[in-house]
Amino acid sequence: MTITIVAVLILIAVAGVAIYNRLIRSRNRVSTAWSDIDVQLQRRHDLVPRLVTAVDQYAKYESATLEAVTELRSEAMRQADVRARGRAEQELSAGIERIIALAENYPDLKANENFLNLQNELVETENYLQFARRYYNGSVRDYNTLTESVPSNMVANLFNFTQREFFQKSSDDVANVPIAQFGTVE
Repeated sequence: MTITIVAVLILIAVAGVAIYNRLIRSRNRVSTAWSDIDVQLQRRHDLVPRLVTAVDQYAKYESATLEAVTELRSEAMRQADVRARGRAEQELSAGIERIIALAENYPDLKANENFLNLQNELVETENYLQFARRYYNGSVRDYNTLTESVPSNMVANLFNFTQREFFQKSSDDVANVPIAQFGTVE
């Protein structure tokens, strides 16, 4: 009887350690995935001033749009909360779309090599960001499932593992920047 109780206690302890380690791995995966998103957001934030400068040289009368996008960039960079940052980044994406759409009104700008390179870099960054966002949201889903499922939720509650927020959960198309090519916006 005593051996059975000891064996059950050892089995529970081993299971608890295994669950704890799985929660740690999952939490670390979420943190790493967020870091990947942060790198891509920083890259986009670095490209926005260059894009604004390139457009400003051609579109002097569009200063309100350019200033708004600059402010959206600053607002997005200030946000620490995942949900608030997601909303700010969605607004920034829409602002970037407006800037790129401005190129339609300025043929010289559409043909400018610097603008085209910046546009390509933004499209590439947005694609990486979309992949990073999907990976992050998948990691958050898995982690949150662990913190809610029995028996791992007992270990999670015991060690204060809390759920994480999704990043731009509502749409994976939000961050897509339109590609302007030869007079068309896709």
